[in-house]
Amino acid sequence: MPPRSGLGKGLDALIPTGQKTTGGEGGIGQIPVDAVQRNPRQPREKFDIDELENLAASIREHGVIQPLVVSPGKNGVYTLIAGERRLQAARKAGLKTVPVVIRHASDQQLLELALIENVQRADLNAIEEAEAYQHLAKEFKLSHETIATRVGKSRVAVTNTLRLLDASAAVKQALVDGRITEGHARALLALSTAKAQEMLLNQVVNLDLSVRQTEALARKYGGQKPAYKKRSSLSADVTDVERRLRSSLGTKVALKHGKKGGTVTIYYYSDEELDSLLEKLT
Repeated sequence: MPPRSGLGKGLDALIPTGQKTTGGEGGIGQIPVDAVQRNPRQPREKFDIDELENLAASIREHGVIQPLVVSPGKNGVYTLIAGERRLQAARKAGLKTVPVVIRHASDQQLLELALIENVQRADLNAIEEAEAYQHLAKEFKLSHETIATRVGKSRVAVTNTLRLLDASAAVKQALVDGRITEGHARALLALSTAKAQEMLLNQVVNLDLSVRQTEALARKYGGQKPAYKKRSSLSADVTDVERRLRSSLGTKVALKHGKKGGTVTIYYYSDEELDSLLEKLT
């Protein structure tokens, strides 16, 4: 297998800085736009029509300034690795050929590189990002820690994004549509049934509730109201200890303090989080 050039370092590492202009490996060359097929591992599904039209207008005037990154396939067909928007806009602009950098890539690399490009440019919505992480985890058996390293994010951020896939269909659609934030969606995950999540979702949208308000209602509807009241009566010292533990461990921590001691409860939401906690604690 060829070396994993550029993975985890950004797409700039894929574009050669030399003056090669051939269509061979690593060189910049021109190929027919119709010879480039969409990356089947492309996680992004939605594209802003107005942005594509504006980019197409720019390409008509100036051409494609930054080359696409492609992987050679069979019968003269290339698979796109990076540059989905540029490819679509080039077609809208009526270009016959496009500049490309050729890189050989496996199926896993096709997904990783497309994911890196979109994450770096903030082009993916949270659900598309989560689904891409899920493919890497399930299909290619990558741990959350490994995925985080590849895309330049923290392991906790990857795990939290993946948890969004457990939300109801209505909650995920509201997140994709921009009617709620990721914070709202994670708060709604505290409710165990899709029906309960959707009922609270309607309140969140209709009343324009904040994330904290959503969290409070989720605790209430989830039968956690007594625990919430008890927590609110904690002393400032205990609350500060909890905050420091959460910051250090990167997960939810609950401290129960009594006259003769107490208990510390540490929460985790996946095997990867447990492994990370064990490393930190031992």
